[in-house]
Order: sequence, then C-alpha cells, then structure tokens
Amino acid sequence: MKKWLRGLAPLIVLPLIFSACSNEEGEETIEVAEVTRSIFYAPLYIAIEEGYFADENIDIDLTTTWGGDTTMTALLSDSADVALVGSETSIYVHAQDPSDSVINFGALTETDGTFLVSREPMPDFTWEDLEGSSYLGQRAGGMPQMAGEYVLRQNGIDPYTDVELDQSVDFANIASAFASGSGDFVQLFEPNATEFEEEGIGHIVASFGEESGTLPYTSFITKESMMEENEDALVRFNRAIYKAQQFVENESPEAVAASITPYFDETPEDLIATVVERYRSQGSYAQNPYINEEGWYHLQDIMEESGELPQRIDYEDLVDTTITEQALE
Repeated sequence: MKKWLRGLAPLIVLPLIFSACSNEEGEETIEVAEVTRSIFYAPLYIAIEEGYFADENIDIDLTTTWGGDTTMTALLSDSADVALVGSETSIYVHAQDPSDSVINFGALTETDGTFLVSREPMPDFTWEDLEGSSYLGQRAGGMPQMAGEYVLRQNGIDPYTDVELDQSVDFANIASAFASGSGDFVQLFEPNATEFEEEGIGHIVASFGEESGTLPYTSFITKESMMEENEDALVRFNRAIYKAQQFVENESPEAVAASITPYFDETPEDLIATVVERYRSQGSYAQNPYINEEGWYHLQDIMEESGELPQRIDYEDLVDTTITEQALE
C-alpha cells in the first residue's frame, strides 16, 4: 500500500458532513479542492469568472491543495465536496474497499499536462539525450510520474536505469528546485515550463501530453453519497463546466487568458495565452465532461506498467456518466 494511502485509510470511515450548502444569496456553495494551480485547468476558472456557475445558482469555494494525496485527503475528510485530481487516485481509494466510494463524474483534461524541460538549449533533442542525465521527476504513484515513465519507456529509456531519477522533492517545490540548479531535465506543468523558457532557466524539448495519449488525467471526483444526496447540484456543476469548455475551445487564446488572469497574478497575460494555445493545440482540454472509456483503460495500462496499479477496475464501477448526460440534455 502506498505511503500516502496509509495516511488516508482512517479518513474513509469518518462521518459524512457535507460542506455543500446555501449561502445568503441562495446559491449553493460547492467546495472544490484542486490538485494544483495551472493554466491546464483553464475551463474551471472560466466557469467561475464568466459566471457559468452563478448562472446555475452555484458558488464555488476553490482551494488549491497541492498534490494528489492532500487533495484526496480533503475529499475523504469532508473538507471538500469535489476534488479536481487525477483519476488514478480514485483507483487507489477503491482498492481499500471504502464504505463511501469515490466516483469520477466529469472530465476537465484528457492528456498529460507536463512538458520535458532541459537545462540547456537542445534544438535537435532526441529521447536518447536523456541517457546518463539527472532527471527531476514527480511523486511516485502520481499520474505525472507514471505518464512520464510510460513515455520514456515508449522511447527506449528506462526511467530507473538510464537516468538518475530524483523524486525527493515535494510536488509544490519541483519547479523551484530545478531553478536552483537541481537536475539536467525536469517534468513541469504550465505556466512554469513556458516561464522558465522565457527567462532562460530551461527549454521545452518535448510534450508528455502529445506522447502519452488520451487519459482521464484530471477529473472531477466526489463521494458516492454526495452524488446521491446532491445530484442536481452536480448536474448544474457539469453544465457550467461544459459551457466553459466550449468557451476555451471556441474563443481566442487571448480571450481565455484575459478571463483567467486573476488566477495567475505573476504571469503576464500574453504568456497565459501562449500556454492556452499550446494546451489546446495538443488536445489537452476536454471538450465536454464525458470521461473517455478507452482512456480509462489506457490509464490503467500506464499504471500497471509503472507497477502502481492495485487492481483493474471496470469503467462503470468508478465512472458515472449520468451527471453529464443530464447536464447536456
């Protein structure tokens, strides 16, 4: 059992105390824990800023919980109603046979969102260039690391013998560790990757999203009991997300950037637009909240290859499409 799952086990049996409630304006508040703050999650911020949640009589209380373990802990301990996190976490929790299952009910992203960044310019980069290098990786068992390992193996690189893999740095500090001189290569989310490129700290040489295929990489997850007791709120939630997904798909990157700028105080608006276009062009943003069934099984293939899959789970067991079906009627 993974170390962070050992820490989660006692939380699963806590009594249910839902935080979803109505505020003074009559809106229903839904507390959302996001695994990190990233332009990768642009549709969520769009849904808030463009008033799509408000149109559905929902007020979002958004907290960044920095890492899959802390995000799932927030959901299991009733500190959040909805977790925005990798779908692999739902498989880990399910393997413990919890009394209140966690269910994936909406897709936000459908590819890996990280990029391979080198310390030196490498205009003619090939994957063989990684051999013998120091590689600053992500947390073991997390989707970024597993997708990264999958891509390396697909390109003939063994992540544990061909590179010097360093996984000692906490998720929230990986970018700063690389900026401070750790690693020849690093796997980074945006906007860090593009910021580093513009500042000359690093250079984007490959996209893990392009290389690893369609995945339920970041999904909206909630407890089964929440779905039973607050189904209508979740339907309205997904309807708002869908409107935001269409905004991201159809509006200009500049329009998306202008809307989500408040979530990235230290990132220039033109850089946000560049990142939005990069993610959109590689199909990272899901165009609707349906979780791809083929991608669900591809996710488990990647987990199994990394030695992290506790058991195979059927799509219907942990993915609920009825919320989205009602939202898009």
